[in-house]
Amino acid sequence: MAFWKRVFTWWDGVTIGTALDLRRNGVEAGSDYLGNTYYLSKKGSRRMVAYVGEPDPALLPPEWYGWLHHMLDQPPEQVTRRPWQKVGKANTTGTPNAYKPAGSLDRGGQRPHATGDYEAWSPE
Repeated sequence: MAFWKRVFTWWDGVTIGTALDLRRNGVEAGSDYLGNTYYLSKKGSRRMVAYVGEPDPALLPPEWYGWLHHMLDQPPEQVTRRPWQKVGKANTTGTPNAYKPAGSLDRGGQRPHATGDYEAWSPE
């Protein structure tokens, strides 16, 4: 089952065809602490990433993001994380885990009543 999943699905990681294409036409440039692998095309014009798991660009480390978008000329060296740095979180917009503020209809709450400090505009 895992073989067929890698052949036909792209949302759970790199498909077999993509992995073969990356190995044939690219040179591995490095990897990050999440396990994503980065490639540079043999011609040197394209930069690519092979995600581990779900492909979510929100989880790219900043140093690799800069390299992918040609802001940095060289691939970043092994970066040590400082204790105060947090690991990135996936973008949860549009999912059941999305942020819902107080008063949101999705949260089931009620909006607070107007306080009277607002006057509606009406054209003359």
